[in-house]
Amino acid sequence: MAQPRAAAGGSAAHGSAASGPAVNGSAASGPAGTGTSLTAQPATSSIIYTASVTVRATNLTRAASQATQLARAAGGYVSSENTALNRAHPDRSTISLQLKIPASAYPATLGALSSQLGTRLAMSQHALDVTQTVADVTSRVTSAQAAISQLRALLRHAGSVSSLLTVQNQINDQESSLESLLAQQRALTHETSFATVTMLLVASPHAGHHARHQAAGGFVSGLKAGWHGLVRAVSVVLTGAGAALPFAVLAAVLAYPAYRTRRWYLHRRSASGGTAPPNPAAQP
Repeated sequence: MAQPRAAAGGSAAHGSAASGPAVNGSAASGPAGTGTSLTAQPATSSIIYTASVTVRATNLTRAASQATQLARAAGGYVSSENTALNRAHPDRSTISLQLKIPASAYPATLGALSSQLGTRLAMSQHALDVTQTVADVTSRVTSAQAAISQLRALLRHAGSVSSLLTVQNQINDQESSLESLLAQQRALTHETSFATVTMLLVASPHAGHHARHQAAGGFVSGLKAGWHGLVRAVSVVLTGAGAALPFAVLAAVLAYPAYRTRRWYLHRRSASGGTAPPNPAAQP
């Protein structure tokens, strides 16, 4: 089977919302690109369109939802989605979408996707002319169907069992080949009917600050702030108590002998009837 052949023309810049689908090679541009549409092809051409867009968005979830809505509004759908949200570092979060857009709405939808969701960082387009491949597959399908019809007519006139088996085996082989060709034909039809747009949404460098700012108000935030304040106050009190404890122990150790001496003195005084013990210096 003939292989798909890339469209001639080398490369062209990215398409704009007002231009038709393009075929001349591929293009890539940054946010400052001016935008030049790829050349529109005749209706008889079979072109596979693909594009890749990278957009920086402040709110990734909202941008992904808007991209999905734009695709569905054009009659397309989301074929895959990959979300990588980094809670610790929100500015490192990404969402990757693969969108299938009808070829007729591809230029306008691509323009909206690259301009309405945030700051476009990069974009590239590719077009592959598979007109010859589609024609080749269609011709082979027609030939296989005709061969099967002829073999079935021959099967009705087969005289011997061996002839019947031989013809039936040939029919089975042709039907298997036809099923493969029909599957390829359906895949080509879908690929040429729907353009594939791979969209990468990256978080803004200020996403972390924005998230903290959004979480600054509300009852729950106030409750958290109060709880953290209580924890800090208790921590200060416990820290002070821990710092004073060694000094308290030392004071207790030093005060204990004085306390025992005073008790002994009071006990002796009480035992002598309130009379103070004689002064040894007054004795002869």
